[in-house]
Amino acid sequence: MSDEPWSPPAVLIAVDLVILTLRAAELHVLLVERGIEPYEGAQALPGGFLNNAGEDIPDAARRELQEEASLDTSRLHLEQLGAYGLPGRDPRGRVVSVAYLAIAPGLPDPAAGTDAADASWKPVEGILSGHRKLAFDHRQIVTDGVERARSKLEHSALATAFCDRTFTISELQQVYEAVWGVRLDPRNFYRKVQGVPGFIVPAGPDRRSTKGRPARLFQAGPRNVLHPPLIRPDSSTTNEGDR
Repeated sequence: MSDEPWSPPAVLIAVDLVILTLRAAELHVLLVERGIEPYEGAQALPGGFLNNAGEDIPDAARRELQEEASLDTSRLHLEQLGAYGLPGRDPRGRVVSVAYLAIAPGLPDPAAGTDAADASWKPVEGILSGHRKLAFDHRQIVTDGVERARSKLEHSALATAFCDRTFTISELQQVYEAVWGVRLDPRNFYRKVQGVPGFIVPAGPDRRSTKGRPARLFQAGPRNVLHPPLIRPDSSTTNEGDR
């Protein structure tokens, strides 16, 4: 056994943000163009290092949401996704990143943060397929964030976080289709959603005008855990909402 005194390794802590929203009924994630090295000019997730030793990690995530995307966490869903600390993931040294998943409806066009040259919404499909390259290990983090959202749509009321305060069942179906990447049969989807007590509740007598019949408005109900769950269909099939 060595007599050398033990000293802790130098580890930097960062946060990265997978911010998801629907735009034109398609799932998008916020990306920034890095304005500094490493990976200057490459696209990456918004995020950054803790400001100081006294800043808690959730506080850093909320701060980065404000700085990078001008988002107030009081109006969105925010949860910790996981920690990423593979040696060599960052050429600057040993960096452990705690990733957060953030979801909100109708998010505006972003403005670039302090160390970003640009910021924009990008369809997640191009990232998942590998056609759009990202800096660091951010493609893996996006993949994990999307899979978390897909899984939670089955068993929780997370889908309502993509919607405005009031929404139609058709708009809720668009969330499931965009996140899951499948087409769902409207009649089967309506039946399944209405079969989960407390998932959504009528938002008064108001109705939204559509091209056909006026659509009834709903809002998130008191139930966070769905029973029975809405099981995700096989993505290789379409219009299989009654599985």
